[in-house]
Amino acid sequence: MTDLQRKLSRLTDFFPIAGWLKTYTRQDFNSDLFAGIITAILLVPQGIAYAILAGLPPQLGLYASILPPVLYALLGTSRTLSVGPVSIAAIMIASALNSPEISALGNPVQSALILSAESGLIMLLMALLRMGGLVNFISHPVLTGFTSGASLLIIGSQLPQLAGLKSPSCGFDSACYRDYLSGYNSTTVIIGVAALVMLIAFGKPLTSLLKKAGLKLSLVMAISKCGPLLTVLLATLAVGYFGLTLHNKVAVVGEVPAGFPVLSLDFIDLQKWRLLLPGAAFIALIAYVESVAIAKVTANLRGEKIVPNQELIALGVANLATAISGGMPVAGGFSRTMVNFSAGARTQMAMLIAAGILALAVIFFSPWFENIPKAVLAAIILVAIIPLVRLGSIVHTWRYDRGDGIAEIVTLLGVLVLGIEEGISLGIILTFISYLRKTSQPHIAVVGRIPETGHYRNIKRHQVETWEHLLLLRIDESITFANVNFIENFITAELKRQANIKHIILIFTSVSDVDATALEALENLNHALQASGLTLHLSDAKGPVLDKLKKTNFIKQLEPGKVFFYTEDAIKELA
Repeated sequence: MTDLQRKLSRLTDFFPIAGWLKTYTRQDFNSDLFAGIITAILLVPQGIAYAILAGLPPQLGLYASILPPVLYALLGTSRTLSVGPVSIAAIMIASALNSPEISALGNPVQSALILSAESGLIMLLMALLRMGGLVNFISHPVLTGFTSGASLLIIGSQLPQLAGLKSPSCGFDSACYRDYLSGYNSTTVIIGVAALVMLIAFGKPLTSLLKKAGLKLSLVMAISKCGPLLTVLLATLAVGYFGLTLHNKVAVVGEVPAGFPVLSLDFIDLQKWRLLLPGAAFIALIAYVESVAIAKVTANLRGEKIVPNQELIALGVANLATAISGGMPVAGGFSRTMVNFSAGARTQMAMLIAAGILALAVIFFSPWFENIPKAVLAAIILVAIIPLVRLGSIVHTWRYDRGDGIAEIVTLLGVLVLGIEEGISLGIILTFISYLRKTSQPHIAVVGRIPETGHYRNIKRHQVETWEHLLLLRIDESITFANVNFIENFITAELKRQANIKHIILIFTSVSDVDATALEALENLNHALQASGLTLHLSDAKGPVLDKLKKTNFIKQLEPGKVFFYTEDAIKELA
């Protein structure tokens, strides 16, 4: 490979867009154009809705849907991931901004921009440290429990919006809550319920009907995904035509500034940066994990690959860009990505087109957004969020693995009771405790030979032949400081139970490593066994394990014990 080719390869690695543009065709553009238009239809109502969910002015959600997806398109390795405001990040932003020490400082917009900047810097630092594999350290049950818990919080925050209720200040006073609930706005309820019905109808019912009518799949997709925009449009027209904001006090979005904000670094405030850092770290972590998980889903369907460390760079730059351009933190959105993918997006050109359409809408049509009822936005959020509540997953996980089931339940309850950051932290801690418990108590099988074969299986599961002077033990885990005492105790218990044992054969088929602490413990065990007139042997050890053992005196210390290539060889010699 020449120097020029190496440079081009490095350029393609850092700017994946340079790779797919080489083979970009007119057919790809036609598919991306259609997908971009469909995705843009979702970006407007979702951008406004998620900004309001975070407790921020609506324009922050719109600004976050323009520059960040453009930069992700240049740097990201997923061809279909839709980067912008997302519901889970929005509720985490709201949690951070509502903390007493942050809210006391005022200016939530500045705080949101700081969260964006800090999240981006944290992701870039993670990329510099090659921490792309961090996605593997949050187990699926913990992530599912967190998502379900956060989704329930979002649902709880949006139901009052659907009824026109303001946030209660009643504590646990039941009488006060009755008065609070009686203060609903009937017109808002009608608008909210009608919006819910329309959004649900535009889902599976309309899709099934259009398919039965024989329409093309692409046309079915286009019509069904127009539901949110059409719902917003009709509700906004109704509010303006009937003057519902004046006569019926229907809550609306309010003024949305036209055009783009000036790119700025005015949000820098060292006191807030320090206070917001923990919240930003959790937002960065969850945004990255969720984005990579979503990106992998669509990539796997097309045989494409995601580069986790490059995703950190792309998402980090996108979040820095949204801070400078006046937007809220961003991540990959599940619903938008699936819409983009299902609409036939071939590359990130679809998101470039969607961002361009949204930019035109912000410049020329911002006044149209003012009369959007908040109840309709709440309905859009609810329809997008409800599928993310997967309580049935807890039962499935519990049946399969109690430890993972407990972690999922505790994460969900922790998010609901303690808070976003505390809940996910508790889940991660429990996952590691469960992992350590499993590794500290590995499965050890006393094995025997299946008659007339060379296969050795657990004596509790199979009819096998054994020898009264031989103890064959298969250790189904690497031997480390965490479990070597358990292994020693198991061997001691078996020797007490079988008094005629002369030889102990440790079968290492599942042992991939023996650390220094475990080696010392095995040496001490060997000396103790030799003092008692017993001999320790090894069999089926893997090459890397043997290489490590040969660098020590352990194999010499085994004598007269031996290292056998196969367990069958040990039986032929010792039986």
